[in-house]
Amino acid sequence: MDDADDPYGHGLTSREIGSILAGTILAMFLAALDQTIVAPALPTIGAELKDLEHLSWVVTAYLLTATAVTPLYGKASDIYGRRIAMLVGVGVFILGSIACALAPTLPLLAAARALQGLGGGGLISLGQTIIADLIPPRERARYQAYFASMFVLSSVLGPVLGGFFAQKLHWSWIFWINVPLGLLAFAMTFSLLKKLPRHDRRRRLDIAGALLMTAATTTLMLALSWGGVRYPWSSATIIGLFGFSAMLWLAFVLRLRTAREPLIPTEIFANRVVTRATIAACFGMGVFIGLTIYMPIFLEAAYGLSASQTGLALLPLMLGTVAGATTSGRVMLYVERYKRLPLAGLAISVAATAILAWNAGGLPFWAVEILFALTSFGLGTILPVTTVAIQNAVLPHQMGTATGSMNFFRQLGGALVVSVFGAMLLAGLNAAPGVGITHELLAELARSGTGVTETFRAIFAAASAGLAIAALALAAMEERPLRGRAIKAAETAIAPE
Repeated sequence: MDDADDPYGHGLTSREIGSILAGTILAMFLAALDQTIVAPALPTIGAELKDLEHLSWVVTAYLLTATAVTPLYGKASDIYGRRIAMLVGVGVFILGSIACALAPTLPLLAAARALQGLGGGGLISLGQTIIADLIPPRERARYQAYFASMFVLSSVLGPVLGGFFAQKLHWSWIFWINVPLGLLAFAMTFSLLKKLPRHDRRRRLDIAGALLMTAATTTLMLALSWGGVRYPWSSATIIGLFGFSAMLWLAFVLRLRTAREPLIPTEIFANRVVTRATIAACFGMGVFIGLTIYMPIFLEAAYGLSASQTGLALLPLMLGTVAGATTSGRVMLYVERYKRLPLAGLAISVAATAILAWNAGGLPFWAVEILFALTSFGLGTILPVTTVAIQNAVLPHQMGTATGSMNFFRQLGGALVVSVFGAMLLAGLNAAPGVGITHELLAELARSGTGVTETFRAIFAAASAGLAIAALALAAMEERPLRGRAIKAAETAIAPE
């Protein structure tokens, strides 16, 4: 087999690589879509199942389990192989989708969503890891643009499909649509993943460490999701959840230091490339998620846009990320100093959000759209760099663990930033925490309340600070040369620091 048929030296033709990439990205798209497609249908689901009080659990249950299992899938793929981990993830996701569609009550729907999250939580990080096995680091960054496009498409298409299915067909179609798409992803990867380069090592999974991390993550996510919304931040429930989570995290750290084969090897945490790139990705993605959630309220309150108009107004915020990721990925192909562009991009993002903090609500609408585009473009430039830098800095048999850990902390960062922005907004609107706090209610309060501009100025200032932290972490990250061929990754030992 010559280089034309085996471009990266691991025995796979260009057509086989393309098929694996297509099936993998489809699986990732399903996981991303399910985070956005449900929200528009929640009122319909609550009315039909006659339970509005516990409706938030339909979203929370998926978020909890999907976040908790993300690093577990990465570790499992390092031990048992990517194919087994991916097929298990897709299979559980399909079963969870069927259970959701058939759920006769809201508690059962929430339980089914938790099962769905157990499958969907690993699909994104597994997809990135599989592509890392296929594509050498120097060329891998350009594929990050596909990931960014997939996330944007799911963000735009999800609410549209969710609303259409709920109004025109039946809310259960939100979940039924996952079945044929999931089966297609399963079929596209079932046979070809057998040919994937194997870097896994037969070791035991640290069950005790996995249980501790899952419990610590669940309690932390509950505190971040409920704080300021269902309960005041100073309530005994929220303080108790934070305290219990801290105890579990301490026990998890002790387990990492004492276990013979810890869930996350300590050398990964000691790797300065991994830690600093993860911090940059955590704060960068956290700010992006926070802005996408709360900017519709800002646009409705400050510029009088309708709910449907805000979807179009947010396109610059979405599409700028794709443009930034694509540009950064292409540049990484040709330059050695691959941090320069994302550092410049983050500087632009910091400046754009600082301008919004200075005069939020007083700028012309077109100027706000430009600042949104500049902010998201800068954010997009760090996505391929952080992912590729982390995968380039670890041994091949640690790739899944490192990638899963990065995605795990990115999701935690998103939850943290969303909770901070939400607390600032609730405080600015003088809204008391309660079960009835919804996005629609916050938008109504923002339109009729006072001090909205000052509140969003503070939110933009917090966003600028978060992006500055991401820039400092990226600047401190070591810029290691990118390996040229994927097959050499299996033969290259990363020098210990």
